[in-house]
Amino acid sequence: MYKIFLPVRNRLSVTTKCITSIQRFSKIPHQIYVYDNLTNHRIQEHFMYFSLLYEKGIITQYTVNTKESTFNAFSKAISCNQFGLNHEQDPDKDKVDFLVFLDNDCIIVQEGWDQIIKKAWEDINRFGLTNIKVIGHLPGGIMKKKEIPQAIAGYKAMTGTHGGSGFWCVKNNFFREVGYLNVKELIGLDKKHDQNYWRKLQQISKNQDYILGLNLKIVIHTGLMAGSICNSLTKNKTKPDKQELIKFDSAEKEIDSLSFDQFYIKIKDNKDMMNNW
Repeated sequence: MYKIFLPVRNRLSVTTKCITSIQRFSKIPHQIYVYDNLTNHRIQEHFMYFSLLYEKGIITQYTVNTKESTFNAFSKAISCNQFGLNHEQDPDKDKVDFLVFLDNDCIIVQEGWDQIIKKAWEDINRFGLTNIKVIGHLPGGIMKKKEIPQAIAGYKAMTGTHGGSGFWCVKNNFFREVGYLNVKELIGLDKKHDQNYWRKLQQISKNQDYILGLNLKIVIHTGLMAGSICNSLTKNKTKPDKQELIKFDSAEKEIDSLSFDQFYIKIKDNKDMMNNW
């Protein structure tokens, strides 16, 4: 069993597709922890959708965060801390296979993706790659990439630094080993979750490579289609209507008009989405 940390803010249309993809393509039992952070668009629809998932037992936790509960800091980072603190209270935390950080604008595309990740951790442990703390895919924002001779889960792989946490798979002891983010460093920001973790990961790995990327497209990042909350807020931080700019009405309507299969085909055929992240 593994746990998924799924931070959400607006973009309900792509969130529904994301969760459908998890249901459709996963093979191992899992728990989904949803953190709905400062949503200001289609609020009643968010509550209705997640209440249905709760009734069906599809999600394990649904947390609604506000500006106050995230301390006016970057909400994804604060909810990540919340997820970690919750996990560390689990008496069976060491029996969990791994943890997944998955932004709601990433779509799982590989059939049996979670079996691949589980095998990848087994191989990483078997080969003694103790400096690796995160598994992602290529390119995935990974920098300073180096080829390794070992096949990981049957695939070629590279190690490096950085990497976007829109899709990170980490060990069950990640929060004990790497730690939590400092809230004071994130007040008033709409980014810096990844940057602050890169610094921590660099320290804990003693300046060795800390992320491994599988040469396999495991997720498709659909931000080009669904819109990017962080980029929009950061770009328009001085505009008084910036909260209106993260509703992405036209994108929502387009994605809602597509069935999951139609949407999946559309993003698979988009070379920018397939090759850019």
